[in-house]
Amino acid sequence: MRNSNRRALISVSDKTGLESLGKRLSALGIEILSTGGTSKYLRERNVPVMDVSKITGFPEIMDGRVKTLHPKIHGALLGKRDLPEHQKAMETHGIEPIDLVFVNLYPFSETIRKVGVTTDEAIEQIDIGGPSMVRSSAKNHAFVVVVTDPEDYDGILSSLERGEEITPERRRALALKAFRMTSDYDRMISDYFEGLSEPKETFPSRTEILLSREQTLRYGENPHQKAALYSYRGNPPAGIAGSRKIWGKEMSYNNFLDADAAFKLVWEFTEPAVVIVKHNNPCGVSLGQDAREAYQKARDTDPVSSFGGVVAVNRSVDRALAEEMAKIFLEVVAAPEFSPEAKEILMKKKDIRLLEVSTPEPSYDAVPEIRTISGGVLIQSPDRVVTDPASELRFEGSPLPTESQIRDALFAFSVAKHVKSNAIVLAKDGTTVGIGAGQMSRVDSVRLSGMKATRDTKGSILASDAFFPFRDGIDEAARLGVAGIIQPGGSIRDSEVFEAVREHHMFMILTGMRHFRH
Repeated sequence: MRNSNRRALISVSDKTGLESLGKRLSALGIEILSTGGTSKYLRERNVPVMDVSKITGFPEIMDGRVKTLHPKIHGALLGKRDLPEHQKAMETHGIEPIDLVFVNLYPFSETIRKVGVTTDEAIEQIDIGGPSMVRSSAKNHAFVVVVTDPEDYDGILSSLERGEEITPERRRALALKAFRMTSDYDRMISDYFEGLSEPKETFPSRTEILLSREQTLRYGENPHQKAALYSYRGNPPAGIAGSRKIWGKEMSYNNFLDADAAFKLVWEFTEPAVVIVKHNNPCGVSLGQDAREAYQKARDTDPVSSFGGVVAVNRSVDRALAEEMAKIFLEVVAAPEFSPEAKEILMKKKDIRLLEVSTPEPSYDAVPEIRTISGGVLIQSPDRVVTDPASELRFEGSPLPTESQIRDALFAFSVAKHVKSNAIVLAKDGTTVGIGAGQMSRVDSVRLSGMKATRDTKGSILASDAFFPFRDGIDEAARLGVAGIIQPGGSIRDSEVFEAVREHHMFMILTGMRHFRH
């Protein structure tokens, strides 16, 4: 019934490695069946190929929408070679088995990411025949090898060239990969149509998160916990998850958490900035004329906590900055890039990890924040705004702040947004002076910020992530010599708080926006 040579079906949108694939299959004496653009591509490169329409006896119709949906194709893919009744049906209907299938799908995800793409354009990139062939082949993987990823071409071809059979385990693994691909593809399409159906709904009625494992970690927060790093599937590499480690030991679970906290905060600022994080809280943040100055000021905010800290820089790390960093032990340094001289200096420290991190893409703001709870997850939009864009800053007390004090206030408030609540940040001249984090009462956070201060707190600006429920926090700030306070406002005791500000001859800036971080 069948030729002595095997047959391969190739129908791909992604032409990566296609010419080599075709030529190597042909050299093995394997007959190649193909469709439309794939067939044309191979023929132009002198690869012998037979159009699927010659097999089906039916031409491609409806602009290529219908070409492989035919019993002579799916029978060739689904027929079980060890069942006599299947063999008889194939002989009766003139169906030749297909042993190898190389298929990938129309680029639906790439299409819908294009600016201005229409619904009609998106719909035309919904593949029908491709997923059908993939599913048929994967279902019958005991007899059909299905390859959906160009990365797997060489391995399969090399085995065939050595005269090896593709093992059942390998066939099953390829089938699993194929089913995952069609599942992800259908999910992208359903998410797209759900977005069309619910354009005003921030959170759709159902959602599925596509993740790809990037690496398995040694352990989680503690040695008895297991952990792995995943990235959002289908999105370009971004943030800490998409960073490139150019030096050092493998990143730990806690390294990733701290690096992410530092990265998110440092990109609040357009000026040269450095953030040092310890245990997921910033212990030093500063702006500077250059990154070296910013680092020195951030480090000196809390030299004890900075030792063994995780650092993020929003500028390239050059020789001068690297020489400063090399003076103490640091766990991780994350930056857009490192100069050759900086690498030479920092790579002498065996325990440091160097990460090159791209600046946030525009889509960075749209990525939701996801937290697990028992039995489910919480999803929220990211906290990317510092003050209420719909209203002006309000001022209480006297004297009114100077322009430089307003800049320090907004700097401190930006930092407070990234500090565990209840958060209090003291700042002066674009540098943190003291940070009070994670206390159960706001007045204790004020006291802690003074206790952590290594510089004179007199004349500093105090930022609070949420309103002051009582005047006691203002009284404590006055004992520290604070010149002014920035806070959201909105307490039922605001009048008492404002009266305390006036009594202590401070100013107060009201932002109208809270920044709890639990």
